[in-house]
Amino acid sequence: MKKLVSVSLVFLFLFSCLNNAYAAPQEAKVRILHASPDAQAVDVYIDNKAVVSGAKFKDATKYLPIASGAHKLEIFPAGTKDKAIISRELSLDGGKFYTLAAVNKLNSLELIAVEDTTKAPKGKTLVRLGHLSPDAPKVDVRIKKENKLFTGVAFKDITVYQQLKPGKYALEITTTDGKKILDLPRKKFDKNTVYSIFVVNNANKPEVLLLVDSK
Repeated sequence: MKKLVSVSLVFLFLFSCLNNAYAAPQEAKVRILHASPDAQAVDVYIDNKAVVSGAKFKDATKYLPIASGAHKLEIFPAGTKDKAIISRELSLDGGKFYTLAAVNKLNSLELIAVEDTTKAPKGKTLVRLGHLSPDAPKVDVRIKKENKLFTGVAFKDITVYQQLKPGKYALEITTTDGKKILDLPRKKFDKNTVYSIFVVNNANKPEVLLLVDSK
């Protein structure tokens, strides 16, 4: 009887290993953000397949499932496929979430790829800042009448996430020497939710995009 049990356990172990070996690879999830203030609407291709059509400045997609592994991403002016304005090789890990942002002015257009967090600690809120305004100086962000959340964030920097208690907050964005750039009116930040605050557009007319990273 003991020998039979041992053989059965070995069989189950081998079956489990084979099942894992042939399991379908886990997908990555990708969100695409058009953050170039003077670029036209664009189409986005991954491995020569259109995944986004006609995305305009400040448009952000939902998370799109993409097979894990190496990929070629190309961005073209909407409705064309003659010459890519961005061509980039990417490596995506299965089970991870990413934001791919087209940033900078059109004549210097580039792609930022950053891994996202989609789960907050239980009962908490996570928030990060992405500085995507091409001609704006370094910025600080504070909750009004409270301490700073982020300091000295330069163009193309995307901070780590900071933990907040859920609630309504009014945020203030300033230069590092205290000159106000932009106010974000009182906004409710929900528990168990993850947010990205992106500062976009040119320095003379900055705007904020507030995106939810949670699944």
